[in-house]
Amino acid sequence: MEARVIGSDANWLRVRWRIEGSQQLVVPPFGGKGRADGLWETTCFELFLKPEGHSAYVELNLSPSERWNAYDFEAYRWGMTERPFPREPECTMRQGSSFAIFDAAIPIGGLPLVDCAMGMSAVLEEQGGVKSYWALAHPDGAPDFHSPACFTATLPAPGAA
Repeated sequence: MEARVIGSDANWLRVRWRIEGSQQLVVPPFGGKGRADGLWETTCFELFLKPEGHSAYVELNLSPSERWNAYDFEAYRWGMTERPFPREPECTMRQGSSFAIFDAAIPIGGLPLVDCAMGMSAVLEEQGGVKSYWALAHPDGAPDFHSPACFTATLPAPGAA
């Protein structure tokens, strides 16, 4: 699994997840654009952004089905509300014979406009119901994408050099 920011401009943040050995990957069928909860129950890609010096953070869930959602948290797993977004993210899943690539273009206007600590993660479901949990870093113990230990990358404020 590889996850990274592949670009940004005045309107979009573009992120990519690449999965090697994806022959058994369960890809949710097209669900139509729109918000949905529980996307993490099958293959789903997640982006967490925490403005520097704050306990509040943003969680984005992005599905190959093209369903998505965004949440604000006031602190670690507390105070969750649905985050307003100016428009829907654009999500694309491409599968090769032994790998898959998930690309998302996320509207900049829905993201914090300051430097953020960033976590990129994924839940991958394989045929037979096997699930694995991927992140740039994991805390000790069970996977927990909300843990501060997962926020190991930095996303500069939009327009920052």
